[in-house]
Amino acid sequence: MKQKSLTIGALLAGFIAIAGTSSEAGDGMYASQSGNIVTACSRYGNYPCYTAPLRRDVHRKKLVLRHGTQIDCGRDCENTLREATVDFWDTMRENGG
Repeated sequence: MKQKSLTIGALLAGFIAIAGTSSEAGDGMYASQSGNIVTACSRYGNYPCYTAPLRRDVHRKKLVLRHGTQIDCGRDCENTLREATVDFWDTMRENGG
């Protein structure tokens, strides 16, 4: 449990550092208004919310998941993050996969 608390604390510190060093402000379409951080919570109440930093380049927005995995946002970064993390299995079940 202590190891898990330290890991969560380190992740939060990293997210705060990323948001604090970004020169771009959030555009208001995300659940979190903390600069370039997106937070998504489950529609089903299965899992706590998941927060990930947002990377932007000229053509697209990408979410950076834990362990460095990057996924394209598409149109809605919050929904993409929710479906890829906290509601992954429910989304798979609904889509017949």
